[in-house]
Amino acid sequence: MSAPAAFDQFAARYDERWTNTAIGRAQRNQVWRAIDPLFRPGDRLLDIGCGTGEDAAHWAARGIAVEGTDASPAMIGIARQRGLTATVLRAEQIGSLKSVYDGAHSNFGVLNCIEDLPAFAHDLASRVRPGGALAICTMGRFCFWETLYYASRFQFGKAFRRISGTVYETPKFGTIRYPTVQALRSAFADFDLRQWSGIGLFVPPSYVSLPARLVAMLNALDRVFARLPLLRALADHRLLIFVRK
Repeated sequence: MSAPAAFDQFAARYDERWTNTAIGRAQRNQVWRAIDPLFRPGDRLLDIGCGTGEDAAHWAARGIAVEGTDASPAMIGIARQRGLTATVLRAEQIGSLKSVYDGAHSNFGVLNCIEDLPAFAHDLASRVRPGGALAICTMGRFCFWETLYYASRFQFGKAFRRISGTVYETPKFGTIRYPTVQALRSAFADFDLRQWSGIGLFVPPSYVSLPARLVAMLNALDRVFARLPLLRALADHRLLIFVRK
């Protein structure tokens, strides 16, 4: 099964199982707090891998003109039902777009599915104006929560699956890659990396079940500690903010 087909099957339940959960909301809010200052009303923003349009709806409500793309037709269908501008397009096809944007964004591991990141980054650079912001949120090389969760269940293959950084084959979503921050900096050579932070340091991945009240407490800790060197590298995701050269 291809990744778009897998997400087509998952689309109707995506918001229920991720977006609207306490963990999903906490991690997404962490991303929004970092990215919101980058864009102003009237800006044109490209949302790569927009899914059901949760991020796009957030920014559209702030007066930003958002155009979403996603490889899953079912995800795009839900985004369009929300009144959003969205196109079925694989991330690797970004270079085929004709518009130039004030910035771009890709959330929660979309870029972990791309085989040739330098080629993608080069194509994306042609779609973002000089001085425009780029925010990408990717799954990192190590996640403390993931290692603890699966090691405690003696599932050591999953506990340490990210560390090699090469590839990890999944039946549903195909090949997943875990690039380092340095590899991402190198791939996005047409952009300057200005800052990066962890997303989901104390707040765990979505498969960890915790009470909403505890998630709120962990989220408060993330706001304090997830930007600190060393600690940020233990988080579920890394949020990197670039500026187009």
